[in-house]
Amino acid sequence: MSAPFSIGAAGRRALIAATAAVSAVALLAVSPGSAQAQSRPAASARQAGGSAGAPKQLVGYFTQWGIYSGFLEKNLVTTGEIKNLTELDYGFSDISSDGTCDSGDSWADYQRPFAADEAVDGQADAAGQSLLGNFNQLRELKAEYPKLKIVMSIGGWAWSGQYSALASTAAGRQKFVSSCIDQYLKGDLPGLPAGAAAGIFDGFAVDWEYPGEPGDGNPYSPQDGADYTALMQEFRSQLSALSAGGFGDRHYLLTANTAGNPVFAAQLQLRQVAKVVDWFNVMTFDYHGSWEPAGPTDLSAPLYVDPRDPNPPANQFSVDQSVRYYESQGVRPGQISLSIPYYAHEWTGVAPGPNGDGLFQAATAGGGTPNYNQVVTAPGKTYWDPLSEAPYKYDAASGTFYTYDSPASVWLKGQYIDQQGLAGTMVWSLDGDTSDGRLTAALGASLHTNGNRG
Repeated sequence: MSAPFSIGAAGRRALIAATAAVSAVALLAVSPGSAQAQSRPAASARQAGGSAGAPKQLVGYFTQWGIYSGFLEKNLVTTGEIKNLTELDYGFSDISSDGTCDSGDSWADYQRPFAADEAVDGQADAAGQSLLGNFNQLRELKAEYPKLKIVMSIGGWAWSGQYSALASTAAGRQKFVSSCIDQYLKGDLPGLPAGAAAGIFDGFAVDWEYPGEPGDGNPYSPQDGADYTALMQEFRSQLSALSAGGFGDRHYLLTANTAGNPVFAAQLQLRQVAKVVDWFNVMTFDYHGSWEPAGPTDLSAPLYVDPRDPNPPANQFSVDQSVRYYESQGVRPGQISLSIPYYAHEWTGVAPGPNGDGLFQAATAGGGTPNYNQVVTAPGKTYWDPLSEAPYKYDAASGTFYTYDSPASVWLKGQYIDQQGLAGTMVWSLDGDTSDGRLTAALGASLHTNGNRG
């Protein structure tokens, strides 16, 4: 969903109470690293737009392609994750070469029949049923959990290649937004009766990776930042007109998935975009990973920078720094949602180093990106870095190092979100959790979203 990057150093603030850290570590048995924990006094809520104790968003990504690996909408119920979610984002809608919203996999989206044992409601899809696939299962999920918001996410890492061109003209922006509304809100899908998918989606998450930057080798332009603002304004304008026109008679959500990297985020007119979006899903992960094959091994989504980090200052960064950057650009805390990875980055050929834990050591190669549910059972010893408030795992026998989030670290991030008055969190992606939804349960407990579905 996101790309590797580095960001400049910024001052860190002490924000999490020592008692909160103790409670979080108790969620997972970890072996602390050699560094001594820093003292961080409890923080009061941030001013101007955020408040502690206020309801928070817990947005989980459900992947379109999960259908091929056995992770279906029903799994959200069996894992218990659904009970903690306030919103489910569906990834992704593709964008066609003519600059319109387009299904990247119509079979998965709305054509695949579900058997009774696969379906949320336990009933097999009927012959001749107009809407099938994931979309129908989302509809069944919404029927069972009517408070749940479901949002269509557009683009992502692989499907952002058309954004720069379509956003460059007013006509292109209008055509694009209108097509997204027609397909996903009005439910007019190709080859199906008009309105077949109406009432499933509650809005859009625009995931352009990235304005003014190539992302996955995509076309880009110096004008992308201004065009992005105009595109988001067009989304809000058309969504407001749709609501005022009586279709749904409600507020449609509009969120923006944006980089935590200030170099990338500087391409955006954040203050202007903040006027039209409900909140930003700031992609506060992938700070370090396998694209740095020689290392040093480091943490992919630390809450704070560990001062022992051997990287140069321009390559030391943290979740807290990303939050401070967005605030410095005029974004209210209540419009900032942090992203949390349900996957790991790994390195191989890593020596133990002086502390025997593999942290901040050279590597011979980058590894893969296994899900949390794979890492938690992988060989090795789990450690806790109290300075960055992040876990990591090192297997001395194979020389493999893993950086990831755990129930302990996501619980602390939930506390940070609450204390700073932030909007909430977005997680990528729900199929990375354990079969009993351990990560999502820890987040739900920390953000107090448990039991809000019904």
